[in-house]
Amino acid sequence: MRLLRRRRGRCFIAEDGGFTTVGMVLALLVTLSLLFTTAQVYRVQTASASVQNVADSVALAAEGPVAEFYVIVRVCDAVSLSLTLTGVVVTGIGIVALCVPPTAALGSQLVEAGKKALSARDSFVEKANAALEKTQRALPYLSAAEALSVARANSGGVGEANYVAFAVLLPEGGESTEIAGAGNAGAAVDAVDAEQNGLADAARQAEEAAQEANEQKEAGFMADCGNNPGYCMYERASSLAGLGGSSNPLYESVDAWGFSVALARAQAYYAARASQQGVDGTTVEDQADSVLRGRFYAFAQRELAGGYVRETESSFDAHFPSLPRNTAQMRATSLFTEVVYPVTEADGVRTMHAWSGCPNAAGAVGTGSIADLESGGYETCELCRFTASSMGKVAAASTSIENGFEHHYAKVAQAAEAYERARDVCDPLKQQVQETAESLLEGFSGVLEDASKRVEAKPPGRVGAIALVANTARTPADAGFASSFVTSGKSLGVRAAVSAATLVSDSPEEGRNVLTSLLDGFASRAGGAGTQAGSLALSFWSAALGAYADGYGAVRDALKSALDGLPLASESGLGTWAANALEGFMEGAGLRPVELDAPKPALVNTAHVAAAGGGSFAGKFAEVQRNAVAASESASSDAFSAVVSGVEDRVIEGLDGWDGTIEVARIELLGPDGPSIPVEITVPQRIVDIGHDVVSGAADALRGLVGSITGVRQWE
Repeated sequence: MRLLRRRRGRCFIAEDGGFTTVGMVLALLVTLSLLFTTAQVYRVQTASASVQNVADSVALAAEGPVAEFYVIVRVCDAVSLSLTLTGVVVTGIGIVALCVPPTAALGSQLVEAGKKALSARDSFVEKANAALEKTQRALPYLSAAEALSVARANSGGVGEANYVAFAVLLPEGGESTEIAGAGNAGAAVDAVDAEQNGLADAARQAEEAAQEANEQKEAGFMADCGNNPGYCMYERASSLAGLGGSSNPLYESVDAWGFSVALARAQAYYAARASQQGVDGTTVEDQADSVLRGRFYAFAQRELAGGYVRETESSFDAHFPSLPRNTAQMRATSLFTEVVYPVTEADGVRTMHAWSGCPNAAGAVGTGSIADLESGGYETCELCRFTASSMGKVAAASTSIENGFEHHYAKVAQAAEAYERARDVCDPLKQQVQETAESLLEGFSGVLEDASKRVEAKPPGRVGAIALVANTARTPADAGFASSFVTSGKSLGVRAAVSAATLVSDSPEEGRNVLTSLLDGFASRAGGAGTQAGSLALSFWSAALGAYADGYGAVRDALKSALDGLPLASESGLGTWAANALEGFMEGAGLRPVELDAPKPALVNTAHVAAAGGGSFAGKFAEVQRNAVAASESASSDAFSAVVSGVEDRVIEGLDGWDGTIEVARIELLGPDGPSIPVEITVPQRIVDIGHDVVSGAADALRGLVGSITGVRQWE
């Protein structure tokens, strides 16, 4: 009996300590059973995990339309900005052209082209706002359709998976996305219409007066020093008075010269001649003439000391004292009345002499003036031959012939007088033109201020998207893994998973590339225009499309190019002034590049999206999630039903009336007769083909799932 019991106790282990045959067989059976069971568990877990991978892909896909919506908004915003800038700048260039008579007709055409651009902006903004609102309402459908498309793409395979998916954007609704500014240019455009004819007419009159003024300035310049080395004030002052250096400057161009130069030269000349003049001549009469010239130079020095030239950018006032050319003119000066001439008397006869140095002037009894001499009662001295005409002819000779300084001084004085008359006409007209042009440009300041404000999109899904995915295929438990260790005839139940995605900022350079490629596509389709104004407007608009990404730099370069192509040089200088005023006005708009970070979907914890999204769906989802984590039995039935119910109505509003292409708006820069460029959104055919019924069916399928999420893992 003891032997029997001993043998029984060692039925698995032999006396030498090893396994018996029975023990070996049993160990192998247990090992194989554990191995196959572990493999089956791994297979089940893998099958369950695959639905999570699909859910992650679905969540990313669902957030994709939201990312694309941000791009669409930026494109519309950029087009609106470009049309605004084109309208303002082309109208501004028209105002500049109106300030130059040769381009006034083109200016009117440019003003009209600018009006059309602003009208095109208004039409575009109105249509784009409506289309963006419609697109925003359709985002829930587009996201749900993208989710279904990804789920379908992952269905099939070895396990014959049948994925059904439903995606919900959070927040569920969006805020109005509106491009502002439509209609804000009406008052400014009306003002340009009302003033453009008057502006062009005033500019024409100013140009004519400026041309006359510049001709007179040219004449004054030539008489002063422009005729060098021929006769002129410069050459005569050098030859007759030996003036040089700063007292007698030479100017090579009328642009650097002014009438003040000629006045200063004349003042220096007469001061020098007065100081240099002596008593010259071999006869008493010649000596008398020399003395009278000295008296004339001293008189001229005193007279010119009262001369002045006051010139600014907007005014001119000058006084070139007139010097007598003959006896008649001399009578109107102090030379006629000054009492400086010696008078002698003999035998009751009085004689007046040219100067005290006359031999016959010895013993003079007094002095007199030329006026006294002309009143009568005086004899003419036989030596100095002094008469009233003696002083009158001093300036007459040098004024009448080109080799006299006074001849050229008289020309400068006449030119200065005519120049002042022309400036008196031109300057007020220029000021009127400048004030009008500045006022018209300033009228667009509010338009540019609105244009500098960027659109802030707040669509549904801006917080994120939550994807609900289930694999409804009843996969046999032993499919592809049949063995005696796994019970056959059973199947894996429905597997479900949730995932969430949100938008994160990607590289700004990538966002820039996306936007600029789209905008460049619009520019390439602009074509040409039949008029110079239309071509300029299209050319500028093509460049202005880059202002969204590059800021004022794009506008500055395009504006400079447009202005350089116009003949703005004019006698009045209004063309150049207006061009500078326009450039300064546009630079003051303060346009800066936009932050072009690219929105990109990224996976995120579902709890974060649900907590930030708000709304009924987020609340129900958070509750189901908490129950699942807490292993609450309330989570075991209709886990998805609670969160799907009530959401599908918003989701399946759909794309009513859309057949795969959504036309946001049209760019008609030059009106109906110009190029017409559509801004479109192409909806992939796979999304269009899904349709509302399929999305609704997916919601129903998920709502009917039972007991897939509990606190205890369940399988068969």
